[in-house]
Amino acid sequence: MVKTWTRGQLATHTGCNGETIRYYEAIGLLPEPLRAENGYRQYENRHVERLQFIRRARDLGFGIDDIRALLTPMDAGTIACGEIEKIAKVQLDLIRAKIRDLQRMKQELHTLVQSCQGGSAPHCAIIDALSAGQPS
Repeated sequence: MVKTWTRGQLATHTGCNGETIRYYEAIGLLPEPLRAENGYRQYENRHVERLQFIRRARDLGFGIDDIRALLTPMDAGTIACGEIEKIAKVQLDLIRAKIRDLQRMKQELHTLVQSCQGGSAPHCAIIDALSAGQPS
């Protein structure tokens, strides 16, 4: 006998919000489940595995289109590792760019905080720098 879950059970089991599951179904990332006689959706192991894949990919910053591109060859049974690698490399480059931006922002904010004298001075160096709209 195949183990099945309701949407609520699937959400609890995977840690994914029920509305997110509904969304993934609506956009075709998660296949439509079978329905019980009472009309309730019956999710199977394949749904759990697919949802875990999607969640992990989202955790790594992949967008919906990228996840679809990763799933398409899996669904067709024609995984071309080189194509998958290209998608992953693009994501890695995006993450590296975000890290550079965050490091720049960290340094700029650090400089602003260091310029602050605290207390209740008549002028705030942080407010002045933000108002000027120029990097410090």
